[in-house]
Amino acid sequence: MNAAEETRVKESRVDTHVEDIRGPEDLRAMSPEEVRRLVPPIRRLLVDTVTRTGGHLGPNLGVVELSIALHRVFESPRDRILWDTGHQTYVHKILTGRAGVLGSLRQRGGLSGYPCRTESPHDVIENSHASTVLSWAAGLARAHGMRGDTGRAVVAVLGDGALTGGMAWEALNNIATAPGRPVIVVLNDNTRSYGPTTGGIAEHLTALRGETTPGSLFETLGLTYLGPVDGHDISAVETALRRARDLGRSAVVHCVTDKGRGHAPAEQDETDRQHAVRPLRPGPPDGDGSPSWTSVFGRELAELGGERPDLVAVTAAMLHPTGLTEFAARHPDRTLDVGIAEQHAVTAAAGLALGGMHPVVAIYATFLNRAFDQLLMDAALHRAPVTLVLDRAGVTGEDGPSHNGMWDLSLLNMVPGLRLAAPRDAPTLRRALREAVAVHDGPTALRFPKGTTGQDVPAIDTVVGVDVLRRGEHADLLLVSVGAMAGICLEAASLLALDGIGVTVVDPRWIKPVPPALVELSLGHRLVATVEDNGRAGGAGAAVAQALSDAGAPAPVRTFGLPQRFLAHGSRSEVLEAAGLTAPRIADTLAAALLYSRAAVGPTHLAVPHPAVPHTAVPPH
Repeated sequence: MNAAEETRVKESRVDTHVEDIRGPEDLRAMSPEEVRRLVPPIRRLLVDTVTRTGGHLGPNLGVVELSIALHRVFESPRDRILWDTGHQTYVHKILTGRAGVLGSLRQRGGLSGYPCRTESPHDVIENSHASTVLSWAAGLARAHGMRGDTGRAVVAVLGDGALTGGMAWEALNNIATAPGRPVIVVLNDNTRSYGPTTGGIAEHLTALRGETTPGSLFETLGLTYLGPVDGHDISAVETALRRARDLGRSAVVHCVTDKGRGHAPAEQDETDRQHAVRPLRPGPPDGDGSPSWTSVFGRELAELGGERPDLVAVTAAMLHPTGLTEFAARHPDRTLDVGIAEQHAVTAAAGLALGGMHPVVAIYATFLNRAFDQLLMDAALHRAPVTLVLDRAGVTGEDGPSHNGMWDLSLLNMVPGLRLAAPRDAPTLRRALREAVAVHDGPTALRFPKGTTGQDVPAIDTVVGVDVLRRGEHADLLLVSVGAMAGICLEAASLLALDGIGVTVVDPRWIKPVPPALVELSLGHRLVATVEDNGRAGGAGAAVAQALSDAGAPAPVRTFGLPQRFLAHGSRSEVLEAAGLTAPRIADTLAAALLYSRAAVGPTHLAVPHPAVPHTAVPPH
């Protein structure tokens, strides 16, 4: 056997050992040399798996050594290791006995892309929104003290990007004044969130990494500061962590890491170090070849920026993911990255509007939850012309319950004076964006899902701003489509037409306030139904039902939407199917409702169900 063959055999043995790791106790039993030999195969496993499943590759490649050191120094799950954010926990999953099922990552029924308490006792919190872990740690350490549960370490791992969020500093303010409740803060400093971290905190960390080290801000607050430490030197990280553990008071261990380490394509990706990658599948590309919603928005905003010198693009550390790259390249002086600080982003946008600009805040729908008070009391109360663009609205799928944008319609429906649009395709997105930035007397919002726009869905008529997508031969059902659900609604209408049911499909486009024309259209129909990919509680359907009730419209309203619970990860189509939001399920439910109505009021033109459309029992909506 030659030297190359011997090396391959050794590495294959190590690879096997990685998948055989049952838990952190196996790591603690290894020699330093054995541990170091785990690093390359773990990185290979990450690359091989995540490029097949999709997911957060760059962040996990950067924390291999750090994760190993954490699990060798601390005795999880007795010691509590908390992660911010949880997308950097793939290595943690490998080291806690889940390497063998890593291939199911982000697949329905498989491993979550974030910590998941039902998967493992080592997953303490299911943290997937940044800057919250220090508050979790402060509360947990306080609970341990109150219960006399001493001898258990509380470790909070967070990235430098998370320090740009105000909640992290609210927690540090409390941690620093509670010496009897020690929290070990492990700062994973890779100089990035998605792109490079910006702002004064980033500059301070840069100075700490320099040759001439100033006093750290953490020490000024009263915390012990240890570092900077090479986050890829397992021995050095272990030494620093043991020092912090043995201090008996709160400390910050500053570990410097490289996002995407060990994988050339990630290391050479200047945009975000392959922060998140799509699955690489053989054969032709997925989808219908249409552009992504994000790219359509980004291109149109960049064009508008050339026409409107008052437009300003605002992002919360997500310039590229929210489609602002082209705008930033063409109008850098009107692009503002505030860090992972959604609350600040919305109120700063209100300030920009007060100063005569028109800000466009591009944000994921799920992250708008964090800035609701600022939207309500700063933007809306002051009638500030701020436009919110909510990407990843509705079902996002693989990222699981924390990232489904299923709350925004319910929240936005409560905001006085806000106008809200839900485009159904690329042309209506472009049109809605132009209409939104033309509003000068209050906030506006647009929402669209993850993925591609699909084929254009042209209107056959427009009734006072409400697009008519299909007219039924009879006035049985008015089917109101919200945003990207247009295709499903048209398919459901076709199935119902096989039963002789007349279905008119409409798209209001602007769904808040409810257009008066929608109320007028409802008056000629026996039943009104709404279909949305938001939670049903307080969503578009609830608003339509209230508007019809207030107007005294006689037609009953059936609302179809997402159940008001946290939805497990899976593809968008799988999640929609599980929620009953498919054309056959919708058609079945509505056909049954109309048959019941027919039985109650007497014979009409309604035909007997066609055998081609199975009318199976479905849960009530």
